[in-house]
Amino acid sequence: MALSLTVLGTASPHPGPGRPCSGYLVRGGGAEVWVDAGPGTFAELQRHTDPARLTAIWISHLHADHTADLLAACYAFAFGGLTPPAPVPVYAPAGCAHRLAGFLGRPDTGFLNGVFAFHPLYDGHTVRHWNLRLTSRAVVHDVEAYGLRAECQGSVLAYSGDSGPCDALAELATGADVFLCEADVDRHREGEQPVHLTPEDAGTWASGARELLVTHVGPTLSRESAVKRAAAVFRGRTSAAVEGDTRDF
Repeated sequence: MALSLTVLGTASPHPGPGRPCSGYLVRGGGAEVWVDAGPGTFAELQRHTDPARLTAIWISHLHADHTADLLAACYAFAFGGLTPPAPVPVYAPAGCAHRLAGFLGRPDTGFLNGVFAFHPLYDGHTVRHWNLRLTSRAVVHDVEAYGLRAECQGSVLAYSGDSGPCDALAELATGADVFLCEADVDRHREGEQPVHLTPEDAGTWASGARELLVTHVGPTLSRESAVKRAAAVFRGRTSAAVEGDTRDF
């Protein structure tokens, strides 16, 4: 199998017992990438790999439920004996380093240079690590946000990040083996621009993928109901992302 996905966390908007917020470990072609760093995911990451071995970190957007454990990683790399051999590339929306420095009460970001190397994302941003290619697409949210397409030796994983309905989701999902897609809300509020997806939205935008993996299910839904509703639209293999699961494809 060319790619593997390990689920570290799926909760929205806060972690629960045994359920961290958004985070995933993507492996392929010799690379190991931590995708989103929600609260609780750094601990879970250590169940599956040595964080010092990470090839890169990729962050969809700067909301705390997707980034807060960068703080834990910073302390681990700088002071906790998990120092990587070189600063870990962090692909994230512009301002991520300043956000992290602000949390730590530092006036500048220079102190982070020993552990992280920040690279700003943009629509169409593409980078290759070994045989793993990561392509970012801008999606619709209430802050700058991106979805991800990870490709390795013909296998494709697509990830929505946090997004409302938009054409970029279909482009990400088309031809993907697995579309990892949020289904955060029960319904959209009338008159408001949607910044999250319903299960039916997830099923619709996944139409070009072989399989739909529902994640980031919000507190107004259960995983079971979200999967059932998404599957009624997608009509292909549909399941829920569950902490600790690893999928090879």
